[in-house]
Amino acid sequence: MESEVAAKARREAETPATYIGLKTRAQRAKLSNGSVSASSHQPRSTEKKKKKSHKPTVDNKYSQWKTLVPILYDSLSNQSLVWPCLSCRWGPQFEQALAKNQQRLYLTEQTDGSVPNTLVVANCEAVKKQLNGEACSPFVKKYKTIIHPGEVNRIRELPQNSKIVATHTDSPDVLIWDTETQPDRHAVLGAPHSRPDLILTGHQDNAEFALAMFPTEPFVLSGGKDKSVVLWSIQDHITTAGTDSKSPGSSIKQTGGRSVGPRGVYHGHEDTVEDVAFCPSSAQEFCSVGDDSCLILWDARTGTGPAMKVEKAHDADLHCVDWNPHDNNLILTGSADNTVRLFDCRNLTSNGVGSPIYKFEGHNASVLSVQWSPDKSSVFGSAAEDGLLNIWDYDKVGKKSARAPKSPPGLLFQHAGHRDNMVDFHWNVLEPWTIVSVSGNCESNGGGGTLQIWRMSELIYRPEDEVLAELEDFKSQVFSCASRP
Repeated sequence: MESEVAAKARREAETPATYIGLKTRAQRAKLSNGSVSASSHQPRSTEKKKKKSHKPTVDNKYSQWKTLVPILYDSLSNQSLVWPCLSCRWGPQFEQALAKNQQRLYLTEQTDGSVPNTLVVANCEAVKKQLNGEACSPFVKKYKTIIHPGEVNRIRELPQNSKIVATHTDSPDVLIWDTETQPDRHAVLGAPHSRPDLILTGHQDNAEFALAMFPTEPFVLSGGKDKSVVLWSIQDHITTAGTDSKSPGSSIKQTGGRSVGPRGVYHGHEDTVEDVAFCPSSAQEFCSVGDDSCLILWDARTGTGPAMKVEKAHDADLHCVDWNPHDNNLILTGSADNTVRLFDCRNLTSNGVGSPIYKFEGHNASVLSVQWSPDKSSVFGSAAEDGLLNIWDYDKVGKKSARAPKSPPGLLFQHAGHRDNMVDFHWNVLEPWTIVSVSGNCESNGGGGTLQIWRMSELIYRPEDEVLAELEDFKSQVFSCASRP
């Protein structure tokens, strides 16, 4: 019999609730009127050829997925968005209780110009198991609206104090916001933009997507169309309260100018830099990927040139990169060649070209985002234009699985709840195995976008022998009860 939480999750998946408006990622080509079509989806460079629609495949996957929701998930929330969303990030936890946690969630509203583009701060009842052992589906409610100067292409939170976020728009600057002290604004046509707390300068051309913040110190990293990687320190602009997300008051000093110049500008790419990532153990070491198909490692202590340049890391443009927070040797990259590749920093190249440890093949379109899981060092996710969010475990590569013998090697789980291009996702570091994901919707599905917060069934990620033993024990109990007179 279907449990109450499973039934609720299924109903939510079939009938999404109307929520706040958002819009698909600007990595896709803009239409002549400045809007973005979720059904007309291109890679980031507007000169590139338009890709074929993957709609039939996505619809088939979605139909199959809906019937399996009660089995596949411990919890799921599905919400429709009036405007597509380009980026989603978890913020700080502001209330903790036995049954549920309240947590901030950062989203974007990218509009058609009839109302301003916005950075949205929402409240989320994060997924948590109830006393009866079942999980509740999270509830999301808008808390604050910040009117953003231009579309919000990417959001990154400062890990030491996730009340502070950085945003990228279609300009050379990186904008820093203290989301708790920013006033709540009513987004109407003609309303003035909210004022960012800091403006990071240093790019010579638009910097739209490549953005990262260091885990333990207030360093910011960016890449852009000027083919450069730029590093800033905002240490001198953060107050004592700024080192603790639970401290009241402003986290950013109100004295001095709002403009912050770069600590270093690094050159080595031959085309647009699409993504950047810090080495988890050193703010002086970082990596970047770009439309030149290169993965570059940098060390700020040795100069402004590449410490290591990996030519032909993929067979097409690189869109995304992430450095393993558990193992400094491992770097993930995703590309327009539809693959995710795993590199070991100790052996990056062979015969002058990229030599990955493994190539993960499970997408049918460009991979737009890759992210390591905070819960297990070998697990990561990849989101793509095919509407799928794949969860991988590289420890399982080369091992046969009784659960899914025909799946691509290393594929642990496939989230097919989005009916159009997967734009962004983020693991929740405070709630194990919980993910927020956003996608655009094509016009046939009403346009706008979709927001989902979900956690796969623990039977999927727990050790296989442990799960099988538990299921066998459960089966024995069922047969024992059935055989009683």
